[in-house]
Amino acid sequence: MNPIPCLVAVALLAVGAAVAGEPAPAAPAAPCSSAEHRQFDFWLGEWTVTTPDGKLAGHNRITSILGGCALREEWSGAGGGSGTSTNVYDATRGVWHQTWVDAQGSLLVLEGGLRDGAMVLEGRTRGREGKTLENRVTWTPAADGSVRQVWDVSRDGGSTWKTVFDGLYRRSD
Repeated sequence: MNPIPCLVAVALLAVGAAVAGEPAPAAPAAPCSSAEHRQFDFWLGEWTVTTPDGKLAGHNRITSILGGCALREEWSGAGGGSGTSTNVYDATRGVWHQTWVDAQGSLLVLEGGLRDGAMVLEGRTRGREGKTLENRVTWTPAADGSVRQVWDVSRDGGSTWKTVFDGLYRRSD
């Protein structure tokens, strides 16, 4: 049996269905296109970061990677330190996740989400003396396009907090 007539018949059926006005199959949604995946997009850009007294803290570059499924942070501190993080919305658990690593080998793993318009991520680390530290990092976008990042640490399980970093991000891009 000659396969060419069969192929022609299948092609004609497909063309006939398209001409008859049958809708084409819907394209699947992009994997990371939900509103939740866009919640941290306010942090995207090239930033100059200053402390509350106006001194340069460093520069930060936040880019969208992996087809919009994650954000990459590239930090360069004014004092010479550097670090990077990957930030992703975990749709299976409904939480944002950040893994931060710096040039001194420090690791910080944070999770959380949007609270009252601010991204709040929390996690535990061990201090130099072996005691558990609670970390809370909050990114708050402002109407002028700037972002304030505040990193608070608790040594007593969250009863009292001390700010260890307070930075104002202003776009430099």
